[in-house]
Amino acid sequence: MTEPDHRHDPARILLVDDEEHVRRVLELMLGRQGYAITTAGGGTEALEKFAAEVFDLVILDLRMPDLDGISVLERMRAAEPDQTVVMITAYASVDTALAAMKQGAFDYIGKPFKEEEILLVVEKALKHGHVLADNRRLRCEVQARHDFGSIIGRSPAMERIFNVLRKVADTKATVLITGESGTGKELVARAIHYNSRRRDRPFVAVNCAAIPATLIESELFGAAKGAYTGADRARPGLFEEAGGSSLFLDEIGELPLEVQAKLLRALQEGEIKRVGETTPRRVDIRIIAATNKDLAAEAAQGRFREDLFYRLNVIGIHLPPLRQRPEDIPLLAAHFLLKAATTHEIKPKKLSPAALAALAQAPLKGNVREMENILEQAMLMSDGPVIEPQDLFALSGDGPEGGVRVVVPPHEDDLKKVLKLVTQKTEEQVIRRVLQDQGGNRTRAAQRLGISRRALITKIQEIGLD
Repeated sequence: MTEPDHRHDPARILLVDDEEHVRRVLELMLGRQGYAITTAGGGTEALEKFAAEVFDLVILDLRMPDLDGISVLERMRAAEPDQTVVMITAYASVDTALAAMKQGAFDYIGKPFKEEEILLVVEKALKHGHVLADNRRLRCEVQARHDFGSIIGRSPAMERIFNVLRKVADTKATVLITGESGTGKELVARAIHYNSRRRDRPFVAVNCAAIPATLIESELFGAAKGAYTGADRARPGLFEEAGGSSLFLDEIGELPLEVQAKLLRALQEGEIKRVGETTPRRVDIRIIAATNKDLAAEAAQGRFREDLFYRLNVIGIHLPPLRQRPEDIPLLAAHFLLKAATTHEIKPKKLSPAALAALAQAPLKGNVREMENILEQAMLMSDGPVIEPQDLFALSGDGPEGGVRVVVPPHEDDLKKVLKLVTQKTEEQVIRRVLQDQGGNRTRAAQRLGISRRALITKIQEIGLD
């Protein structure tokens, strides 16, 4: 069934009562509020209309000669578990109300009723139904985004990965995902979670490289009150936050050795200790880890615990770089172009054969992530409906038109500094090109960039374009 668009359409209400004058009074009363009313004179007719149309709310009489309201309620809820139903009864006793509520009714109204009471209950019921519909839509969107079908590829290497995912997703097995940066390790981790029985619990992710070594233990396992300076209250960690769900440990190779020992215990015993506590706490989580390092080699060099490596590597999934699966590039390109067009609400564009060939020959050291960024830039910056090679690399400096390359010092380890440098250079090139395209008109350039004129002027001053 198609979800109603509550933002534009009037709420649709199915009104079921065997008394014609009751139906008429309620239809007039609710119709004056702008609701779209459909009526039914009995349970059987109500079920027929319910099967043929989507309703935001069902107002259902409890006592009807052909089929009582509880039976109708049960059948409606069986077909649509989230359907919002309000019962009407002349027998407004606690027992009848509880019977209806136990079967999933949102509320009930007793006869004789007042208009204010009816309108208030209907308003609350519709709000409740809208929340349920939004939650259901979000769940469907999340599951669709992280379904195995969202992992693009038809190469033999990717088919082997799909086969492993189908077998292990709905198990408790610990999974270690390896691969170069940008190959989609977190996407695979999320797909595993959302195709498991833990899918209804939030997916919890942490980048082990992004947390200072002094804080990583308390972040993972929590801390007792007074465990360290500033710990003014007890605080649970990510292991407890992920209870009943999946915990994704990205960049697991960056975990300090002393924390690795505690992680090993948590995996083996299923329990953790908060920093500053001596009593263990049981946890029920599934660990999915990822790294771009060779953990076996790291273990041989003493930089990673060998026993932890084997405990994590129960199921190993290695994501190959793009250069090892060139047959997937056309499929990925089409997917990213459509995604960019949808995100930015612009007309889709296509790659010319020459552009596709150039993309296939590009180094793409950032793999899938770099490819997506290149194509999103090309979608926004190219002028025609077809993307040519010069459109692909206009900003990266790898194409025929060249561009400003970002030169990173060979021993620069400050990744935040590198990222800031890349961002600044990219912004500068984009702003220069848009200003040139718009003949220096800052108002039109700001509109093209999707920012305010004030923000554009600030950027121009920062990069010295005046």
